[in-house]
Amino acid sequence: MTKKVVHNVDEQRYEIRVDGILAGYTEAKEDGEVVVFPHTVVFEQFERQGLAAEVVTGALDDIRVRGKKIVAQCPYVARFVEKHSDYADLLA
Repeated sequence: MTKKVVHNVDEQRYEIRVDGILAGYTEAKEDGEVVVFPHTVVFEQFERQGLAAEVVTGALDDIRVRGKKIVAQCPYVARFVEKHSDYADLLA
């Protein structure tokens, strides 16, 4: 099984694909130097595989490289950052 996180700029989200099939995404609305995360989705047939964590990790790592900050409106993203304190520095 091949998993890949990609930044879909046109859709304003980071997507996770499993064997080339869209499995879920986290919305990432850019507003200047801040990226707002309003919602994260993993499609039912892909649940319970840790894909939400993978797509959020990929998104946060990319945002860090790009020097931006985040607003975690999505409860999943907020809990993720709370549990993984190494991402707390990204909070706006």
